[in-house]
Amino acid sequence: MNRQLAREWRLIREERWLLSLTTWLPLALFAVIWGIFSAGIARDLPIGVVDLDHSQLSRQLVRYYDANPTLAVSNAYASVAEGSHALRGGDIYALVVIPANLEQDTKLGKSPTATVFYNSQFVLIGKLVNSAVTLAHGTLNAQIDTLRNMVAGSRVPQQALGQAVPVRSQITPLYNANSHYGQFLVSATIPAIWQIAIVITTIIALSAEQRRSGLNRWLETNPQRHLIAKLMPYTLLFFIQGSIFLATMYGVLDWPMHGQWWILSLAQLLMILACQGVACLFYLFTLDATKAMSLAAGFTAPAFAFVGVTFPATDMPSFALVWRAMLPVTHYLDVQLHQVNHGVGIAWAVPQILSLTAFLFTWLLAAWRVSQLSKRQEGGV
Repeated sequence: MNRQLAREWRLIREERWLLSLTTWLPLALFAVIWGIFSAGIARDLPIGVVDLDHSQLSRQLVRYYDANPTLAVSNAYASVAEGSHALRGGDIYALVVIPANLEQDTKLGKSPTATVFYNSQFVLIGKLVNSAVTLAHGTLNAQIDTLRNMVAGSRVPQQALGQAVPVRSQITPLYNANSHYGQFLVSATIPAIWQIAIVITTIIALSAEQRRSGLNRWLETNPQRHLIAKLMPYTLLFFIQGSIFLATMYGVLDWPMHGQWWILSLAQLLMILACQGVACLFYLFTLDATKAMSLAAGFTAPAFAFVGVTFPATDMPSFALVWRAMLPVTHYLDVQLHQVNHGVGIAWAVPQILSLTAFLFTWLLAAWRVSQLSKRQEGGV
């Protein structure tokens, strides 16, 4: 084992990409992604306002928009055309048009409409703007109805408020209570990127053997043993990387972790083996690093879209569900989310653990393939 480790370490030192992928590059990507989302919560999104009423009530409505921590009224426009130009140019995320006669129609009970335009292509920003504007309108409506009730005879403010808002809501998020985007996105993005790194590293390591000495000389008379001995040092390095990721997210950054570490580590180890098995198939059945890399990119690059974090898996079409099931990171993330958020026992993780274990079938195929390759002459390979 020590001899094999020393051999692989020499190879890693001589191959720059192998050295980068097994040491600093995944950790640097983690740091970059964390740096992007470290702010956690989106605040002061710039919006514009077209006030066609210029009344006390319209100015109060604008103050409510600006008082919301998500929004910042950055510009007031004289016309809808000016505001639309700014919205299309990306200067603001939303444009609010307050109609003329807002205050007069409100007093007459005509329910005037304040129109909001925003770019729903930015899904997260659109939801934030929509929620913040709805909250501002709800606050103003409750205030107006409360004053009306007091004028109509309800002298107790609490009673007037109760008549204005008969049913209140108490919405309590159970997990990620602060809606921290870093905790939401980084914990899912890192495993998806890491999966790509594992597959690519394994392909580079195998192609290095063919390039340096040829597969026949490397495999010799015991190809299965040489294949396992070749990949195990990388398995150890990947496991260390994964442990660093978990320790950083749920230790250093102090994100909530309610589950059991050994279940998470077991799932992580199985995911590494699954990715290595898939990479072996890509390379050993093509014997071409370029083709294998292309297959790896097509297989792993869209992984984040299929893991079910940003879009619910229950609403995915059948093709997406099949693709999702073929990705090792999908099953690992299911275990991670259940362990981190729900703190469930091993019984709840068994289906995902079994799914990851099923990927070990790729190792059997790889063992059969190297056995076939070892029987060929070097020139035939």
